[in-house]
Amino acid sequence: MPQIFVIMKEVRILDKSFKEMISEEQIEIRIVELAEQINAEFAGREVLFMGILNGAFLFAASLFRKINLQARISFVKLASYEGTSSSGTIKELIGWNDDLNGKTVIVIEDIVDTGGTLERIVGELEIRKAGEIKIASLLYKPAAYTKHFPIDYVGFEIPNDFVVGYGLDYNGYGRNLPAIYTLIH
Repeated sequence: MPQIFVIMKEVRILDKSFKEMISEEQIEIRIVELAEQINAEFAGREVLFMGILNGAFLFAASLFRKINLQARISFVKLASYEGTSSSGTIKELIGWNDDLNGKTVIVIEDIVDTGGTLERIVGELEIRKAGEIKIASLLYKPAAYTKHFPIDYVGFEIPNDFVVGYGLDYNGYGRNLPAIYTLIH
């Protein structure tokens, strides 16, 4: 009987080691599924996609390229992470430039954990009188989520572990990895 060996894909970033959690292929398949769902739900309607920088830029680009709607994309930049944990403080770094009054907005997040960033974004959208607000996130940590906003389009539910890759970073590094990696403890 032949033996099967699985070689775990690992990467080292600065002082930490990470192992592959979600492959590049799995991510691409799931993004196509999410785009098909959004295209069907919003057929014939105009949609503004709002990507949250820096982490969501890869997910936003991959998803937006598969959208077949009358759509625009814009980005805002908020920060709440320092190292491998949330700082708890959200700092707005780049402002809002679009007229959102009555518009359908789909917020594109890289990851939703506690929901603090999402709460800030939804609050800003409500102040700007956005119409319908939907949330799309590549990753979602239900065990960490403390807010009440529904996450309408979820790529993958993951445990409450620190992850990098596909736009997510560890101290600015690892965003360019094509897969999602989790911290090896």
